[in-house]
Amino acid sequence: MTADQGTYTLVIELAERATITFGAAGEYDLEAGAYAYTGSAFGRGGFARIDRHRELAAGERDASHWHVDYLLGHPATCILEVVTTEGVDIECTVARAIATDCTPIEGIGASDCDCNTHLAAASGPAELIEAIERAHERARDRGT
Repeated sequence: MTADQGTYTLVIELAERATITFGAAGEYDLEAGAYAYTGSAFGRGGFARIDRHRELAAGERDASHWHVDYLLGHPATCILEVVTTEGVDIECTVARAIATDCTPIEGIGASDCDCNTHLAAASGPAELIEAIERAHERARDRGT
C-alpha cells in the first residue's frame, strides 16, 4: 500500500431534485441537497480515482463504471469537497457511520460488500462534512 491509496468520501451537491438511474440498481428520486459517497482507492492509480470523479462531475468524461458515476454525471451535481484517509481500508466502517448520522440511500455503491449503501444524504453540506470527518476520524482511531 502506498500513500496515494486509501479511503475517500466525496461531498456531492445536487442543485435540484432529480431522478437518477443508477445502472442495474434502478431509478431513485433524489431531493436537492448534499450527498456523501464513500469509496476505496487501493487499485491501480489509487486516489487518482478522485480526479476521474471530478472530471465526470465537470462533464469532461462520460463513462459510468460505478453507481456514483450516474449521480456525478447528472448536470446538476458538483463535488464540493473530498475527505481522504491514506493507507487504510475503512470504506465500509465510514459508510456505515455516515449512514447512521445522515439519510442512507439504500442499495447504492455497496454491490461488492455487505453494506446497505455507501451513499447518504443530508440537509446541507456543513452538516454532512461534519459527519464525514467524524466518521473518518473514528475509523482511523479504531484502525478498522
